[in-house]
Amino acid sequence: MVNCMLNQSGQPNNLWGEALLTACYVHNRITSRVIPTSPYELWKGRNPNLDYLKVWGCVAYYRTPDPKQTKLGARANKSIFIGYAQNSKAYRLLDIDSGVVVESRDVEFFEDKFSKDEENSSHTTPTSTSREILPPPPIVEEPRRSTRARIEKTFGDDFYSYLVEGTQKKVTREVIFSINLDDDPKTFTEAMTSRDAPLWKEAINDEMDSIMGNGTWELADLPKGRRPIGSKWIFKKKYHPDGSISAYKARLVAKGYRQRERIDYFDTYAPVARISSIRTLIAISTLKGLYIHQMDVKTAFLNGYLKKEIYLEQPEGFVTPGQENKVCRLVKSLYGLKQAPKQWHERFDTTVTAFGFQHNSADRCIYSKHTSDYIVVICLYVDDMLIIGTHLEGILETKKYISSNFKMKDLGEVDTILGIKVKRTGGQISLSQSHYIEKILTKFQHLNIKEFNTPFDSSVKLKVNSGRAVAQLEYASAVGSMMYATHCTRPDIAFAVSKLSQYTVNPGTEHWKAVGRVLGYLKRTSTFELTYSSSNGILEGYSDASWIDHTSDSKSTSGWIYTLAGGAISWASKKQTCIAHSTMEAELIALAAAGKEAEWIRDLLMDIRLWDIPMPSIPMYCDSEATLSKVYNAVYNGKSRHARNRHA
Repeated sequence: MVNCMLNQSGQPNNLWGEALLTACYVHNRITSRVIPTSPYELWKGRNPNLDYLKVWGCVAYYRTPDPKQTKLGARANKSIFIGYAQNSKAYRLLDIDSGVVVESRDVEFFEDKFSKDEENSSHTTPTSTSREILPPPPIVEEPRRSTRARIEKTFGDDFYSYLVEGTQKKVTREVIFSINLDDDPKTFTEAMTSRDAPLWKEAINDEMDSIMGNGTWELADLPKGRRPIGSKWIFKKKYHPDGSISAYKARLVAKGYRQRERIDYFDTYAPVARISSIRTLIAISTLKGLYIHQMDVKTAFLNGYLKKEIYLEQPEGFVTPGQENKVCRLVKSLYGLKQAPKQWHERFDTTVTAFGFQHNSADRCIYSKHTSDYIVVICLYVDDMLIIGTHLEGILETKKYISSNFKMKDLGEVDTILGIKVKRTGGQISLSQSHYIEKILTKFQHLNIKEFNTPFDSSVKLKVNSGRAVAQLEYASAVGSMMYATHCTRPDIAFAVSKLSQYTVNPGTEHWKAVGRVLGYLKRTSTFELTYSSSNGILEGYSDASWIDHTSDSKSTSGWIYTLAGGAISWASKKQTCIAHSTMEAELIALAAAGKEAEWIRDLLMDIRLWDIPMPSIPMYCDSEATLSKVYNAVYNGKSRHARNRHA
């Protein structure tokens, strides 16, 4: 039935979910040859009303809600009927112009018209000019009536809600259903037939040169009883901070999901440097006037040695003539293999420790080397590397050694790390993500984002949505996009994003409004920066708590932030795992969590040896007098006697 619905209406296959829900909805309201009574009648005890059933995929016009109407604008919007609302007597419609799904009760249906018919007619209409002919606006005056009974006007006020399942305004029907703003090719064939085919071909050849030059595999016959894993080409454009294209990248990735645990691999975990470690090193560099250089490891995961024998199908586009039946026996690791990150980290770790570098006890991806002439610190984040030193000679010596062991790209003084713009002016270093934020705003511009002065409205109490999820995947994407900005450079939205992330399973319209507010705040403050200054060498922390701000489970939220060189280096906003009986207890829990972070920062700085030893205590600030009294005074208090046992 779903196939018939899609084929008759001419709608794309990515609407199969809506078609399936509609098919189930109809099946529950009709009889069959075996059962003369419909499931609806058996469950409800009455016959269903079938007058409002419509032809799936037909053209429909829904009334523009009053707040969005203008004097000269259209009173109706053209859409495609895709189903029935779950919690109301409304219809689900896909707006053709905006690409979003709406629910409305006030609808006119044209059940003998489909969007494919209009497209076919437009393709056969001759034109005398080469200019693109845009479709006419929806006809609002007395549209031709459907052959079926039209919907009555007695449903009351419009029921209208954006479900945010589309994206920005589109031109063609096929593009309406795309939620990916990137135009990167998805397959090898698509890359070779695109307008940028020469650039993608060059990127593919560079990748294959790296693989073959590294001796990653050798052709062999597949042993009996073994099965090879496949591979796939991944294409990605890299951008400068200003949004211009910097490079075309192609990566051959093994289909690691076909690997079998304890047969093809054992351990897979590999550490990466914490973002807070990177900010701390940049703050120290500001205070001490250190040099900061950057290097990139080319095809980093190809450098690891495999401990298990793995066979790979020959990659698409590079099958050796006359040896089509052979497979690639991997000698070294490849992107996509489950053990590839771990094997790469082990190889790098062995290489740099042999040159005199030592691990940092607080972060396994921070290495430091101390000589009588200089101090050099390496910070590794997968294949991105910061090299920080007191003297330029030490940095150059380290670069030379690493380049002799791995294929490296020397980027000189740091400019961008992990999408974070690093700008050094005099005695200050600033970090910003304005380009990344603009990309987020572009991705979700269909939400009609308005600017706000604050990221969260404290008077709004978010609750768990008991109805149908509103664009759950899009919601998770929006929260995830904002979360990366939170982790990197935007502590000011940490509380709001932490709250919103708790509703990704089943978001509602209220949660989407809160997301729009955070995006509006980012729109207003997209140029904000984290700034570190050499004039402020104090390391200090601040702790706070919001008592019972989760109405569903009566839990509180902890928050803390640490500053060094006048800028934030570490922060968090987290939901507490237990119920606090008072504001004092909530503040005490937050203070204890902040204290753990202070211990970690102390260990990080102690091993770098750019800090005075013995290291002075880290001052902590808390705005609760009751909590401070509890911390400083161990005198028995009946109301808080349980606190030590619960949170010690």
